Amino acid sequence: MDIDALIDAPETRIIVCCGSGGVGKTTTAAALGVRAAERGRRVVVLTIDPARRLAQSMGLSELDNTPRPVKGVSPDAGGKLCAMMLDMKRTFDEIVIAHSDPERARTILENPFYQSLSAGFAGTQEYMAMEKLGQLRARDEWDLIVVDTPPSRSALDFLDAPNRLGSFLDGRFIRVLMAPAKVGGRGAMKFLGAGMGLVTGVLDKVVGAHVLTDVQTFVAALDSMFGGFRERADRTYKLLQAPGTAFLVVAAPERDALREAAYFVDRLAADRMPLAGLVLNRVHTTGAPQLTAERALAGAEALEENGSENGSENGAGSENGRDRSAAAAAESLAAGLLRLHAERMQVIGREQRTRDRFVSVYPDVPITEVPALPGDVHDLDGLREIGVRLSAAPA
Repeated sequence: MDIDALIDAPETRIIVCCGSGGVGKTTTAAALGVRAAERGRRVVVLTIDPARRLAQSMGLSELDNTPRPVKGVSPDAGGKLCAMMLDMKRTFDEIVIAHSDPERARTILENPFYQSLSAGFAGTQEYMAMEKLGQLRARDEWDLIVVDTPPSRSALDFLDAPNRLGSFLDGRFIRVLMAPAKVGGRGAMKFLGAGMGLVTGVLDKVVGAHVLTDVQTFVAALDSMFGGFRERADRTYKLLQAPGTAFLVVAAPERDALREAAYFVDRLAADRMPLAGLVLNRVHTTGAPQLTAERALAGAEALEENGSENGSENGAGSENGRDRSAAAAAESLAAGLLRLHAERMQVIGREQRTRDRFVSVYPDVPITEVPALPGDVHDLDGLREIGVRLSAAPA
C-alpha cells in the first residue's frame, strides 16, 4: 500500500482510521494528518475518540468542536493542519439552531428529554459523527478529512446511524407521540388521554412524572426536522461509499488485534465501503535477521559455559586472574545480548505467523507494516517519524 500516493491524490477527500483499542490508531490518524499537510494539503483531523492523546501529540491544550490550527506544521508546501474532537451535544445543538426558527429552537434546547438525548443517548454519538463529517465535507474548506474513530467494534456503528435513525423515526411509539401534535386541539388531548393513559401511568411509576409529556413535546417540536436528519445521514453514508473515501484498518501484529481487523474488513466489504488497506503497527524488526533465535541461544549457552570455566580458574590478585575476570564479564554481557536477540527473533517469528494467517484469509487486502518506535509518540517530531515509517514501510 502506497500511503503517500493515497494522501497526495486530489480525489482522496476522506480517510477513516478504524481498529481496536491500543493499536496506535489515533497516532496513525495524527501522523497521516501531519504528513499530508506538510506535503501540501489542507487537512483536518476529526477524532471521535474521547482520549486526549491526539491533542497532546499535536501540541494543543485541548480539542473541541471547532477545528484548531496545529502550530509547528511546515507551511512550505502550502498545506495546513487543524484538529478537532467531536462534541456530541454541541453538534446536536448546532443542528437544531440551524434548521428551526428561534422560538422552536429554544423549545427544543430547553426540553428535558432533548437534554438527556443530546448528552449521551445510545446511538447519538454515532449519528452526530455522521453529521459533523457531512458538515466538514460540505464546507469544502479542506482537501482531506482524517477521521479517528473510537477504539472498539463500535467504531463502525456510525455506518448504522441512518438506518438506526430511520427505525427510530418510523417506530410505532414515535408515530403515536407525533399524532396528537399533528391533530391538534382537544381532539389531540382526548386521543392522548384515551390511547396513552396506561403507558403514561407505567412511565410515571418507572421513570417519574412528566417524562411522557417531555418526550411528546420534544417530538412535536422536532417533527419538522426529522426529514432533514434522515436525508443528511443518507448523504453522508453515500459519501463514505464514494471513491473519494478510503478506510484504513489499523492493527497490531497480534492475534486478538488481527481478529478485530478481520471483523472490520468483513464489515466494510458487507457495506460496500472502500477499503484502502491494513496498517500493521508496531512491527518488531532486527538488524541481524540472519542470526536465528536458535543460533543466538546456542551461542549464549556456549559463552556462559566458557565464562563459568574462566571464573573458576581465576587466581585472586593476579594479573592473569583479572584478565580472566574481565573476559568472563564480557562473555556474560555478550551472552545476555544474544538471549535478548533470541527473544526478539521469537517475537518477530510469532508476528510473522500471525500476519501470514491474516494474509491467507484476505490475500487481496494491501498491507503497510510500520516498524515499532523505541518509545511512545508525544509530539510533532514523533508523528513525522511515524509518517515516514508509514510511507516507507514494505508491503
